[in-house]
Amino acid sequence: MTSVGRSGTPLASLLRVTQSRPVPLVGERCEMCAEPIPDEHSHVVSVENRALMCSCRPCYLLFADPDAHLKYRSVPERYFSFPDLALDARAWDEMQIPVGLAFLFRNSVLGRMIAFYPSPAGATESELPLEVWDRIVDQSPQLALLRADVEALLVRRTDGPGGSCHLVPIDACYELVGRLRMLWRGFDGGREAHQAMDEFFARVEARSRPAPEVAAT
Repeated sequence: MTSVGRSGTPLASLLRVTQSRPVPLVGERCEMCAEPIPDEHSHVVSVENRALMCSCRPCYLLFADPDAHLKYRSVPERYFSFPDLALDARAWDEMQIPVGLAFLFRNSVLGRMIAFYPSPAGATESELPLEVWDRIVDQSPQLALLRADVEALLVRRTDGPGGSCHLVPIDACYELVGRLRMLWRGFDGGREAHQAMDEFFARVEARSRPAPEVAAT
């Protein structure tokens, strides 16, 4: 009878195989080094394909220099409000965004501003040119603070004058779009989607501070 304790037995071989198997990964992991990360974590943007990557803090800090020419850029964590920036009806008409909510960011690969707005299919990119952006920046030089690829101007049209304008991390915009995609009903989103927008903008407002002054160029 074959002894189960000998190293050459089938049972011993099976034990060696099972003991050498890697431990299954559990929970969130950094997409750059695979280290475990908490549910609340930083993000890094792949500039070339605009992919958002979950990141541990050490990897995040590797790409935090806004002036460095890198393939990846860390998403800043700052929120600014622009209480004096008024997007009038002309600006909305020129942007030709069919809903009253959009986020605008500069794509450094294309060298131009991109507009996204929520829809039942997720974030829809505006294919129309945004020459109006130069006029908006002329009116509010503080928008020059916007960092390419990693920050966005989140704008919302309201019944009152001007609407709501905030500079936010780009991952906050994708969080909002993902939430709205699950709730969107009909053309304008429906009650639940609008309630989610109200709650999101309340959090953004609470985290924001007035944008610092920037000299006009």
